[in-house]
Amino acid sequence: MKEEIFVECKEISIGYNDRSSASVVVKRDLTLRAFSGEIVALIGGNGIGKSTLLKTIAGFQSPLSGELLIHQRSAKDYGPKELAMEMSFVSTEIVRAASLTVREMVGLGRFPYTNWFGQLTDYDQKIIETAIQQVGLNGYENRQISRISDGERQRAMIARALAQDTRIMILDEPTAFLDISNKYEIVRILHRLAEEQGKCIIFSTHDLNTALSMADHIWLMLDDRVVEGLPEEIASRGYFGSLFPNNQHLVFDPKKGDFRIRKESKGKVKLVARGPEVLWVTKALERIGFEVITAPRTPQSNLHQSASDLPEEENHPDSSFVLEVTRVTKGWSVSYSGGNIELETMEQLCRAVKKIMLQPGS
Repeated sequence: MKEEIFVECKEISIGYNDRSSASVVVKRDLTLRAFSGEIVALIGGNGIGKSTLLKTIAGFQSPLSGELLIHQRSAKDYGPKELAMEMSFVSTEIVRAASLTVREMVGLGRFPYTNWFGQLTDYDQKIIETAIQQVGLNGYENRQISRISDGERQRAMIARALAQDTRIMILDEPTAFLDISNKYEIVRILHRLAEEQGKCIIFSTHDLNTALSMADHIWLMLDDRVVEGLPEEIASRGYFGSLFPNNQHLVFDPKKGDFRIRKESKGKVKLVARGPEVLWVTKALERIGFEVITAPRTPQSNLHQSASDLPEEENHPDSSFVLEVTRVTKGWSVSYSGGNIELETMEQLCRAVKKIMLQPGS
């Protein structure tokens, strides 16, 4: 089935008009596309223009130049009511509506379809009920918005957008201020809506892990441009390394797919082991400042295996292993110039490695 372009930016410039001066341009000449059945994650630093771009696409402000197309039709040709039937928007701002219940809040999404008196038909009520079910708020219908959790309130806002019954959903940091469980639940709901209902969903986020694992497409907003592509493509081309140019201590690790604080290496550790514990021991040793070179443990593995015995891609020319850590039956064995010790837990291992490296001559 041919994918349909739902949103297309053709060399648009975004910004705002200042009453006391000329237009203030935030970003120039942006060319971006979003398709049906697709989740697009918009990523960028604070103040770089993510909200401005989303508000421009949502119709709250016009592009300063260029052309914005909604369903391959100029956004200028849509009236407010017609656009509200095509696109919904969920803000990151905390909603303060003490007197509204969840059902009443979700019902506001039917505004483009109601008559002058705002009367809801049986059909409207059915859509509201379905929206509440889709976000998992059954039983919360009569609770006041002010008396539910942040995660539940965010679900209610998404339900309101669902009740609006649009093919395009724009969300400005929908997972901000949520705990990890609610954060992934919100993204799971969005993913299901895109996959099952063919909606085009564009959301901004600071959570790189969520974007890499759940988004179909990424718009990466940098200081001088916006790069678009598959999450894996963006990562493999090294663009994430340019995300925070003013922070020299933060680096993106393309092998692990995340950011980490740059640390001065305290030395190298050869880790001879296999199984799921390899990952966590590696993380623990790297966290305390060591470069870890791993080799799978085989029946022939021994404590004095040399660097040349490692697989070719892991055999560093300058490898001079001060420590060798090996998985043994009762825990971990550490071999170094001063001897060999055995430890039972990962915590004991990390403490021992740090202590050994502080010894004179290590």
